[in-house]
Amino acid sequence: MFAFLLIVQTIVAVSLIAVILMQRSEGGGLGVGGSSSGFMTARGAADFLTRATSVLGGTFIVLSIVMAAIAGATREPVKIDTSLANTAAPATAPGQPQQAPSPAPQQNQQAPAIPFAQ
Repeated sequence: MFAFLLIVQTIVAVSLIAVILMQRSEGGGLGVGGSSSGFMTARGAADFLTRATSVLGGTFIVLSIVMAAIAGATREPVKIDTSLANTAAPATAPGQPQQAPSPAPQQNQQAPAIPFAQ
C-alpha cells in the first residue's frame, strides 16, 4: 500500500512541476518575460492550468499526510541481527599462518563518565 502511494505521489509531483512550468509568468519571475505568442495564452488555458495546479497541490498535500500516518502507524521496533557477531576471522597477509581466533572481548561494566543525552 505504501509503495503504491509513493508511486502516485511521485506522479503527482512530476505533474505538478509540469503544470507550474507551463503557466505564463505574470511578474517576470526570473527575468524571462511572458510572450503573447505562446500556445498557452488563451484565458481558458490559464484557468485550466490554475485549477490543475490547485488540485494537484491539494492532492500532493493529502497524499503526504496519509503517507506520514501510514509510516508512523506501521513502524516496527528495530531488530539487530547478532548471528554474525564475533565470527569473522582477522585478515592475514599471504604466507603468514592464521592465528586462532581470540575469545570474545569482555564488556566494560563501568558506567560512562559523561551520561549520554536521552
